[in-house]
Amino acid sequence: MEQDNRESWLNQVAIGMAPLFDALEAPLPDRIRVAIGFTSAGRKGKAIGECWDNRRSADGHFEIFIRPDLAHEPGAMPAQIAAILAHELVHAAVGIAAGHGKAFKRIALGLGLVGPMRATTPGDTFLATVGPILSTVGPLPHARLDTAGETTAPRKQAARMLKCECHTCGYTVRTARKWLETAGAPLCPIAGHGSMCHEMLEH
Repeated sequence: MEQDNRESWLNQVAIGMAPLFDALEAPLPDRIRVAIGFTSAGRKGKAIGECWDNRRSADGHFEIFIRPDLAHEPGAMPAQIAAILAHELVHAAVGIAAGHGKAFKRIALGLGLVGPMRATTPGDTFLATVGPILSTVGPLPHARLDTAGETTAPRKQAARMLKCECHTCGYTVRTARKWLETAGAPLCPIAGHGSMCHEMLEH
């Protein structure tokens, strides 16, 4: 079954995982939204996934985000994304306040996630369990986003400096407009050449 978009795929995987949480006596909340997008720290942050408490949502949903620039091999990406999703779903199941403590650890290990609880990875048990779910849901309609490329964000405005030049000898300096307005045009260091004139220059 092919999904129309990434969010549909993620939500279907979450639905497929729900019985695993039920078996661990930690049922998933009814209201969960999952999306691929940058976490609160943006593209420069280190978090690969994030779960927001339902009390932060205007309609009471847990909001889960998985960043779009993860560098997994295409063939391994669905299982890796599913493992990140599972980690964040554990937060929703046990409550954000539980952090990565005992309650979180019990469920994470029960799902087959391994490693440090703050940065779990999919173990063999998880991969074997999630395999049939991924087969049912179909291919992940997502490819890695290269965040080093061009964006539509506006470029940062360059600081505007004023170029001042002595018309007698050609000596030049650059200064900010505020200093011209405060102290006036600079004087040429060569005696007798006097004030320098200026023109706008992007620097």
